[in-house]
Amino acid sequence: MDIHRLYAIIKKEFIQIKRDKPSLIISLVMPVVMLFLFGYAVATEVEHIPMAVLDQSKTQESRDLIRAYKNSLYFDPDYYVDNIKDLDMLLAEGKVRAALIIPSDFSLYKSKPTPVLLKIDGSDPTTARTALSSGVMVAQSFSNKNIINDLSKKGVRFLPSGIDLRTKVEYNPNLNTLDFTIPGLLGLVMQNITIILTAFALVREKERGTMEQLIVTPVKSAELMVGKLIPYIIIGYADFLMVLALSVYWFHIPINGNIYLLLILGFDFIICSLAIGILISTVAKTQTQAMQGAFLTLLPTIILSGFIFPREQMPVAIRAISDIFPLTYFLVILRGIIIKGIDANILSQQILIMTIIGVVLLIAAVLRFRKRLD
Repeated sequence: MDIHRLYAIIKKEFIQIKRDKPSLIISLVMPVVMLFLFGYAVATEVEHIPMAVLDQSKTQESRDLIRAYKNSLYFDPDYYVDNIKDLDMLLAEGKVRAALIIPSDFSLYKSKPTPVLLKIDGSDPTTARTALSSGVMVAQSFSNKNIINDLSKKGVRFLPSGIDLRTKVEYNPNLNTLDFTIPGLLGLVMQNITIILTAFALVREKERGTMEQLIVTPVKSAELMVGKLIPYIIIGYADFLMVLALSVYWFHIPINGNIYLLLILGFDFIICSLAIGILISTVAKTQTQAMQGAFLTLLPTIILSGFIFPREQMPVAIRAISDIFPLTYFLVILRGIIIKGIDANILSQQILIMTIIGVVLLIAAVLRFRKRLD
């Protein structure tokens, strides 16, 4: 092996890397960005679970019980309601993951334990299991430790009846992980396929030289963009129907909500994902850059969208980043329709934001695209 020839090849390769500035920047910046994003977003401990409270007793004892849940750090009882309907609405909307119902006759000094109901949103089994175990633990600790110690100091020689904490898991009573994972995978798989397919669409034209043929035609930029988009819309929606059918008939995931609403919103999400791919394709000059751009988009969405880790556990700044991904809202829609069976009124915020993001991405892609060679 000639050391001079080897040195010449190494030098040439570094020159090419230096000239490909987008790839060089991505390769240097991406590891740092990913480390900070995932370092703060990947949380295995579930704390500060949003909780709604229906306090029908409104006594010092009931307030002490609520304070015990708050002091445990497992729950954030920040939502107070006056009726069951509002409480169930908060659970359905996903604003809270747990709900505490304290009856009007709540007291620790009765002959029989007072029944207190803790309702859990079972659509996310990881959070639900933590809420169940920690919820029971807080009630037992409050009843057996704090009150008994207080009575002992006062010289009381009988033990209070305590709390009869009853739990009820909504939407996914068996805490089946597949019921949570499969709807999420449905959105994740569709996003990955559509973005990867379209990210190479325009770049392929540039590298093959066929873009020159399109330049001399009277086709306008918007027409070319839409024309290239429609075939991928058809392919993407066919894939969506196929994956949805497999979810129902192979994995036996029941669709508890409106199937037609799910099909319409699935089409909406595919448009959003294709717009991301087309936007990447208009920016990238080579298929390598397109692949890097797709990877830079796909990996954060897996971690930050709520597919694996609850978004409630992420810092506010990280959640703000996840708010720009259409998948974040589509996962809520999928799990809301498939698991909870809720309607469009409850999902209106997610539907509106996802649609706006899709429109903005499409407009950005059309404006970014120019029917010319760079």
